[in-house]
Amino acid sequence: MQIGLVGLGKMGGNMRERLRNAGHTVIGYDTNPEKSDASSLADLVNQLDAPRTVWVMVPAGEPTQHVIDQLGGLLKPYDTVVDGGNSRWTDDEKHAEELSKRGIGFVDAGVSGGVWGLKNGYALMVGGEKEYVDPLLPIFEALKPEGPYGFVHAGKVGAGHFAKMVHNGIEYAMMQAYAEGWELLEAVDSVDNVREVFRSWQQGTVIRSWLLDLAVDALDDDEHLEELRGYAQDSGEGRWTVEAALDNSVPLPAITASLFSRFASRQDDSPQMKMIAALRNQFGGHAVESAKKA
Repeated sequence: MQIGLVGLGKMGGNMRERLRNAGHTVIGYDTNPEKSDASSLADLVNQLDAPRTVWVMVPAGEPTQHVIDQLGGLLKPYDTVVDGGNSRWTDDEKHAEELSKRGIGFVDAGVSGGVWGLKNGYALMVGGEKEYVDPLLPIFEALKPEGPYGFVHAGKVGAGHFAKMVHNGIEYAMMQAYAEGWELLEAVDSVDNVREVFRSWQQGTVIRSWLLDLAVDALDDDEHLEELRGYAQDSGEGRWTVEAALDNSVPLPAITASLFSRFASRQDDSPQMKMIAALRNQFGGHAVESAKKA
């Protein structure tokens, strides 16, 4: 299958490679010409055969809006745009409506996998009408992990990004729990090998997980996380999850508290946030702040 891909950063570049490894033709465009297969969005569209599919992997908000506005003027009826970034689900509804006026389909895809997706595959949560989703199943199959799981058509437009938002909210709470446990273990005199305690939990315990594995990797790199500043950013999806909970009267005490803990980390050098920062770097390649800069 042939597809255009806009945005060849950490995830987009790896997605292009994974799709090509599966035998698909990918025409990529990025503002960095060294990464691009096309000189412009117009050139990318011209290289694709109709009906065209263009997958957008750029930051949420204005960058995504800008790209979709441009594609709306370049694509034709029966073409499809896929937004695979971390857009807010309400933006998906707007984009779908704008493109439908031109006869262009729209699909939103929540993508999870970070820097490990090239090797392990990406979990995909997709929203949109069946007529636009089904023709893309070969692309989704190539991107997802091997086996029966890792892809879901979650519902109508916006459902994919809403599901990914909730996924990230849960991720916030899980990382916060590991971080709090790590700080408590580090604080007591009786435990003198915290890293190996974490490692011992990797087999046979109910809290074993990929995040726990990544925590051990981070501690192998820096046993007491002394090289990191206790400061952790939030991607925005944690905030949206809490806002959605308020709108729907759903209590989310753990997720809400984990979000507020990140805000607190920007006021003090938090030991817990050293672990949060380390985990975000491990799974997503997110930047960390050195303790030397604090």
